[in-house]
Amino acid sequence: MAIDSASCTRRTALGILAMAVVPVIPRLAHGQAQQPIRLNVPFSPGTGPDLLARILSEELRQRWNHPVIVENKPGASGNIGTQFAARAAPDGQNLLVTVNTFVMNASLYPNIPYDPEKDFVPIAEIATGALALVVHPSLNVNTGTELIALARSKPGVINYASPGRGTPQHLAMELFKLTAQVNLTHIPYSGSAGAVKDLAGGHVSAMFLPVHTALPLAEAGQIRILAVGSQKRAPQAPNVPTLAELGVTDFDVDLWYGVLAPANTSKEIVDRYNATFNEILSEPSVRALLDKQGLIAQGGPPQRLADLIAKDRPRWAKVVKDAQITAE
Repeated sequence: MAIDSASCTRRTALGILAMAVVPVIPRLAHGQAQQPIRLNVPFSPGTGPDLLARILSEELRQRWNHPVIVENKPGASGNIGTQFAARAAPDGQNLLVTVNTFVMNASLYPNIPYDPEKDFVPIAEIATGALALVVHPSLNVNTGTELIALARSKPGVINYASPGRGTPQHLAMELFKLTAQVNLTHIPYSGSAGAVKDLAGGHVSAMFLPVHTALPLAEAGQIRILAVGSQKRAPQAPNVPTLAELGVTDFDVDLWYGVLAPANTSKEIVDRYNATFNEILSEPSVRALLDKQGLIAQGGPPQRLADLIAKDRPRWAKVVKDAQITAE
């Protein structure tokens, strides 16, 4: 039987092209090739993890020519959606996009339905955001040092708001209290909107806020920014000192966001996602988009996120224990 050399050449070329394309998308289980990739967000739409997931989903869709869906499963401080992601098949089709509450909850909830280290494989740290220590102008303090002095002179009199027990903002203030040796009274809210509204209205006196939330309120004269909790000054507020600069040593608090996969996801899948996320985070347009949200693009190898989780877990466990914080 004669063989058409031209057809053979075309088949060979198509085979080579197919081999070049296949590794771009994680190898999914048989029969799942057309199923969408799901980025599970254990918080409501409009939150930091949700905004990041939507940026990543669109970039993934364009790069891999594959459907990507963001699924919000809020509830129980992120525990419901996180548990769902932990129980998903380790086939690369279900990822978790979350914030450092993911680690904090492990110390707050005695019966938490997941283990942040055993039930997940880190893929990449996506971004970080600075938290700012702010007060209402009626408190009549202009610096972090003045706030500390006033709080020490009036223990328990100054109150502060948070979006809820166990949130990064709550634990940041509790760490501040422990480190600066002051006593402020916690007023927990069920979400950021009510807390920020009451802070701006002077019904509560202090709070830790994401920098991008604090800046417009400060410009409007509704709050006063005293310091940021990160190791370095925030690029969005270069004139605002860090708490460490004010003498509150060993204080380093920010929001970090990461992407993880269920345990037992193959290294091959993790590495492919990691490489793509790093490409996405290197795009100037993506970095500019994150900057508008007060976030700094991170990236790096999966081990970087793994190390961050391993470091943060005992650190926040100690804060929860020392401050006697409960989830209720």
